[in-house]
Amino acid sequence: MLRKGIKDDRKRKKIGEIHCVIYMANFETKGKNLYIDGKRVLRAWESWNGWYWFATEKVKEQLSDFGDGRPVRDTIWYGYVQGLEDEWGCFSQAEIESLKPKTWEIPKKNVPYSGRRR
Repeated sequence: MLRKGIKDDRKRKKIGEIHCVIYMANFETKGKNLYIDGKRVLRAWESWNGWYWFATEKVKEQLSDFGDGRPVRDTIWYGYVQGLEDEWGCFSQAEIESLKPKTWEIPKKNVPYSGRRR
């Protein structure tokens, strides 16, 4: 199911006898900004293995616990993630940053040229 206002740019792919629907996001550079499906990217991160996190909306700030019992200041973002699968969803900034140096924030000037494009 697509969120209201997102263009249906899916492609159908047959895998064996299973028919899958693959969603392909629309990346567009306007001036110094990157837009994905019409949403402006506010911040972005990259990893050494080719994953990307594109934040388009700040959901909330909170204290998160990553299992060691110590609360960590965190920001939860909604955006587009290019990982094993490409998908829209929420992600934790503190969790991404806890993976340094294998992940890093993409400099603002490089964001319009980042991500895997089809």
